[in-house]
Amino acid sequence: MVRRPVAFATAIVLFVEAVGIVIVNGVLATVAGNQSMSLAGMDPDAMVTGTWVMGGVSGVLLACCGVIPLLAGVRDRAPGRFARIALIGCAVVHGVLGALAVGLLGWAAFAFLMAVLALIVLTLVMFERREPEARRAGAGEAPAPV
Repeated sequence: MVRRPVAFATAIVLFVEAVGIVIVNGVLATVAGNQSMSLAGMDPDAMVTGTWVMGGVSGVLLACCGVIPLLAGVRDRAPGRFARIALIGCAVVHGVLGALAVGLLGWAAFAFLMAVLALIVLTLVMFERREPEARRAGAGEAPAPV
């Protein structure tokens, strides 16, 4: 089936995106530090620290979201409830960023973000939720009245 390759591709893309977001924030922090930039009179060191923290947190969150489809692909099972919620949140963020990116960065950034969104959604919908064996076999149910 194509479930496992889609899950692995989603994991790889999210890991690459995590590294990319840390690098972009690192470049922004370096530029802000070298130029002594500030926003509304804020201390430039606070801007640099905030940019590094934002890049690190975003990278860790994307890497954690990348672990979910990786485990789903390895186990060939649907992600659990918390993992599905995390992936849905990641998909929503990619959708919103894609809408912003089309105006700010152009169609190429929009296409990339929509491709990642499509992979995340495919990972969510391709794995079927499996019921425990007891429910499927009808064990524990009362017999129908005659």
